[in-house]
Formats: sequence, C-alpha cells, structure tokens
Amino acid sequence: MLSDDEAKELLSFLTLETRPDVKGQATEYILGVTGTKDGCRYLRGKPDFLRALLTLTRDPSIAIVKDCYHALINLSADETLHQALVRDANILPTLLRNLLDPNYDFADRICTILSNLSRHEKTCKEVFRVIQEEDIGLAKIVEIFCTEGYNKRAPLHYLGPLLSNLTQLPETRQFILDKERCVVQRLLPFTQYEGSTVRRGGVVGTLRNCCFDYTHHEWLLSDAVDILPFLLLPLAGPEELTEEENEGLPVDLQYLPEDKKREEDPDIRKMLIETLHLLTATKVGRQILKDKNVYPIMRELHKWEKEPHVVAACEKLVQVLIGDEPETGMENLMEVEIPKDVEVKLKDMDAKEQEQLEKEQEELLKSVSEKTESKQPDGLCR
Repeated sequence: MLSDDEAKELLSFLTLETRPDVKGQATEYILGVTGTKDGCRYLRGKPDFLRALLTLTRDPSIAIVKDCYHALINLSADETLHQALVRDANILPTLLRNLLDPNYDFADRICTILSNLSRHEKTCKEVFRVIQEEDIGLAKIVEIFCTEGYNKRAPLHYLGPLLSNLTQLPETRQFILDKERCVVQRLLPFTQYEGSTVRRGGVVGTLRNCCFDYTHHEWLLSDAVDILPFLLLPLAGPEELTEEENEGLPVDLQYLPEDKKREEDPDIRKMLIETLHLLTATKVGRQILKDKNVYPIMRELHKWEKEPHVVAACEKLVQVLIGDEPETGMENLMEVEIPKDVEVKLKDMDAKEQEQLEKEQEELLKSVSEKTESKQPDGLCR
C-alpha cells in the first residue's frame, strides 16, 4: 500500500477546498483501494481517510460524491471496518440526517451502508442507539419505508433489510410488536410487493425475526393482525384444491386463479416457511395453522419446489402440521430444554443436512450446465 508520506499527501487532496480535478483523481484512487479486501483493511487503520470520505459527500461535484458513497459501501461490506466507521469516523449521524431529506439524491446508497453496518449485532446496536439519540426513532424509519415516493429520487428499498437487521434486537421487536402502534400491520402488505425483491425480503425477514417472540403468536394470528394470509399467499400456486380444502383456508386463499404465481425468490420462500414454522412453536399456534388448512398449501408447494433448501424447510413444517402433539409439558417448543448430548447430535445432523443440501445444489447446477452445453449448435462445416 501507500507509504506514510504518500498517504499524507493523498489525504491532503481529500478536502472540499481542493481543486475539483485533483480531488476527483484522489477519490477515484480511494474507490479503487476499497475494491479489494487488503485495501479495505489498510483503511481500517486510517480514520482520517474515512472522515474525509464522509466530508466529501457534501462536495458540489456529483461524480465525487458518488465515488465517496461507493467507497463507503465497499468499506461497510467488510465487518472488520464497522467499528472504525461507526466509532472512529462517526458516520451514522450524518448518514441518518441525509436519509431523512426527501430530496437527497444518494439516499439509496445510505440505505445500503446502514444495511451493511447493521448485519452484525455489535454494530446493529450502535445503529439503533444513534437512531434513538438523533431523535429520529424507529417510527420515522418505518414511516419512510411505508411511504412510497417519500424520496422521489430514490426508492429506498434497502430500508427493508435495515429493518430486518434491526429486529435481531429485542428493543426493535418490542416496538414492531407493540399492539398500540399497528406497525406490523403496516408492514404486512409488503410481503407481496412486486416492485422489489429486496423490499419484500426485508419485510419477510423482519416478520420472521419478530416471530421468535412466541408470546405474540396468538395476537399475530388473530383477526387483529391476521398475519397468516400474508405469509401463505406468496407460497400458494394455481393448483386446484378440493372444495373442502378451499373452504377451510383463509378467505384470501380460497379458489385462487389459474395464473396465480408463487414468490419467485427461493430465499424469500424459505423465510416465509420458516416464519410459519416459528408460529407452530406453541400449541395454540399449531392448532390455528391446522384449523386454517395450511397443510394443502404446503403440500402443493412441496410438489412444485425445486430448490433443495426450500424443500427441506417445507418438509420440517409439514412434519409439525401432520404430526402428533408433543407430550404434556413440552407443548411450547421454544421452552423445551434440550440435553447437551442431544443438542450436539442435533447440530451434527443439521451440519450433515446442510452439507447434503449443498451437494444436491451443486449436482443440480452441474446437470443444468451439462444440458445447456449439450444444446449448443455444432460448429459449421465448410
């Protein structure tokens, strides 16, 4: 990397007062440095450079601001840089203030940086703290997310993953699940938002994380929230069910049209299934899912599904739906204490299952690749 003298000289060019052409070359160089792992790690020990990049997001040149944000996105993608960005460079207050500006051109890039920084619990707590301390609050973040067109220049889809990341914290889950706020009800329609996979996935991830708090399951499944149709509709296809099966389903899932399409993203399908699985942790949750005829939807999904990891998630849920009730004292699956030796065995089985799924995925990709190659036209004969 740079020698100390070279770094000092380069840093002197990263100021608002520097001549635009020189400053442009300097930010372009720094962007290149952040494009490699070694480059990011080098800048980890250079907080002055991080602060300079943040300062230059106020530059009058759009090209320079764009380079600075791209560099910050690259840096925030590396977990080892998180503390340097949050603590040493103190980038969060500036980013959050700019995010609130409905006319800010680079709000989407800010959402991406915040999403990156909140992936891991330690810096997620920092992001949450600053959101509260800057007098912004989660309510404002949710309001911006739910207001389409809040920023005419940026769709802000990456606020979805930010919310999902923040719900790894109990404080955020408590806010979203507050019965007086109606936050979760505002988020539910976005499970079918056609405009962005990122936004849909962020909301589904948020709901899944909130469902780890089993004390709210009965409320979530009640008419007050009615979460079930919003989780099931993206998993339902055009298959014809019997009249009896249709009548047992929630009204929104009865007699679906022939052109009904399922959620196209396999990771989102898996999260939806996992959310349903979490809702079966309690006896009342299991009973509601059985009474609402969830099984036929899962049965048809299982027939249709091609992705091994989604199939595995579906099978686990089906086992609960068609299986016998746990014995007395074990009705709440989240409160069951697992003996250490059994826990070790279960983890070993999970690891083996994951290894098998990855192997199946590789074989599937290899098969598709071979079929594609076999369809290539032969060379022309002269």
